[in-house]
Amino acid sequence: MNDPRDNSDAPPPIVVEGLVNRFGETTVHDGLDLTVRRGEILGVVGGSGTGKSVLMRSIIGLQVPAAGRIEVLGHTITDVDPDTNVGVRCRWGVLFQGGALFSTLTVGENVEVALKQFYPELEPKLRHEIARYKVILSGLPEDAVEKYPSELSGGMKKRAGLARALALDPELLFLDEPTAGLDPIGAAKFDRLTRELKETLGLTVFLITHDLDTLYEICDRVAVIAEKKIIAVGTIPELIATGHPWIEEYFNGPRGRAAEAAHARGSGARDG
Repeated sequence: MNDPRDNSDAPPPIVVEGLVNRFGETTVHDGLDLTVRRGEILGVVGGSGTGKSVLMRSIIGLQVPAAGRIEVLGHTITDVDPDTNVGVRCRWGVLFQGGALFSTLTVGENVEVALKQFYPELEPKLRHEIARYKVILSGLPEDAVEKYPSELSGGMKKRAGLARALALDPELLFLDEPTAGLDPIGAAKFDRLTRELKETLGLTVFLITHDLDTLYEICDRVAVIAEKKIIAVGTIPELIATGHPWIEEYFNGPRGRAAEAAHARGSGARDG
């Protein structure tokens, strides 16, 4: 059987055209366009209040836009009853900020939520085994399956949320600030895990982050939200070459230069 993820003729997994999002009198997006390429890790950056998470929520159908068109995996998401999109919703996974785990469920039970929703016919034993595998795949020890979120560290909660996002073997993975609150070592490990999962599972990753190290280390391209639109998409050198003031300040500031230098050292060590 041919894997649909290997179909080079397939349309881009995410296409956003003319997106408008408003909250009362406040317009967050006004004519935003974005195309995500199959098999890439796309980083999404922007200042506070530019609507990075709102964009993600619009793409996965949790935010109803005022105007515009969104197509995900060949299916139109906008102006469609969510119940008709069940077939596409089971093809993506989402890691929300902070993990968003159900506090009264164990890690394993959290992972099983999506399995129960989309595959209610699965035998409990098989469901438990799938959950155990996803927990291990996320980098957690096997005994984490029986732990509650309150028993986990911040980094472990992120990985538990990742395990739940991977429950349905998604083609698309949405990550909202996955390294926020992690120490540098934990953040670097999560970045490596994301890259490994993308390459091993053939994922397309939509990654919201403000972490410059993450952008340099694992993102194939970066989309910049400013002025209520995507003002540029490309590699970091391509973005810097645009000369846009916000992009210049973001990537050429002290933290940006430090991240670039760390990436260069790491690349040199790997090449050596």
